[in-house]
Amino acid sequence: LRCGLCPVLLDPQGNEDMSLGEASGASEAGGVGGGHGSALTEEGPCMVGFEPALVRPLPGLLPPGEDEVCWLHPEQEHMVMWDAGMCNDSSKGQHARELMAKAFKGVLQPQQQQSLLAELEADPKLVYHCGLSPRRLPELVENSPTVATETLLRLMPSAHITEYLQMLVSMPMSLHSMEVVNRLTTAVELPTEFVHLYISNCISSCENIKDKYMQNRLVRLVCVFLQSLIRNKIINVQVHKDLFIEVQAFCIEFSRIREAAGLFRLLKTLE
Repeated sequence: LRCGLCPVLLDPQGNEDMSLGEASGASEAGGVGGGHGSALTEEGPCMVGFEPALVRPLPGLLPPGEDEVCWLHPEQEHMVMWDAGMCNDSSKGQHARELMAKAFKGVLQPQQQQSLLAELEADPKLVYHCGLSPRRLPELVENSPTVATETLLRLMPSAHITEYLQMLVSMPMSLHSMEVVNRLTTAVELPTEFVHLYISNCISSCENIKDKYMQNRLVRLVCVFLQSLIRNKIINVQVHKDLFIEVQAFCIEFSRIREAAGLFRLLKTLE
C-alpha cells in the first residue's frame, strides 16, 4: 500500500501566464494515482512528493523438502567407444536362416537338413538368430521334427525354453510331436509338469476324435509312447497316483486295442 501527497503549487510571480485549466491539468497528471506530484519551479517543472518509507524484512528461504527435486550439475565425460562388430561379416548365418525358413514351410532335403544341423553345431548362438520363435515351433515340428529336436536341445539353457515347451504342449497331438517329445525326454531331463501335461493332452485328444480309424491309430501311438516313457523311467506312475489312474482309465476305455491292453498289463506289473 502506498500513499503520497502531491500538491501542485503555483508560483504567482513566475507563472502568471499559466491559465487555471493548465494548472488543474498538471495537478491531475501528478495526482494520487501516480504517487508523485509535479511542481513548477524557476528551472521548470519537477517531480516532488511525500511518500512514507515502507520498511519490511526480506523473505527468507524455505528449507528444502525430502520430496523436492534437487538441481544437479552433472559432469559428463564423453568418451569414444569402438564398435567391435563394425567390420564383422553381416552375412554370417544367412544360409542357416534361409534353410530354417524353408523348414517352416516344408520338408527339407537330406543334404539341406545336414547342412543346417552342421551350422547349428558349429555356432551354439546361431539358434537364437535363425528365425525360430515359439509361435513358429508347431510348423517346424510338423515339417522337420529332427531339426525341431536339435534346436530345442540347444535352447534348453535359455530363459525362454518354457515358452517353447508350452507351445509344444498346446499344439495338436501328432506323430511328429510325440517323436520330438520322446527324443527330448531321452536326451535331457524335462520338467515333470510338462511331461504330465503332455500325456494328459494326448489322452484327451484320443478321446475327443470322432474318426474311428484315426482314433485307433492315435491310441496305438500314445500307448507305445507311454510304454517307452515308463520303461525308460521317464515317468514314475507309482509315485504320481493321479497320472496312474488317468492312464489306467485310458487303457480300460480302449481295451479293444492290443497296444492299450499291453499298456494295461505293464501298469499291473508296477502295482
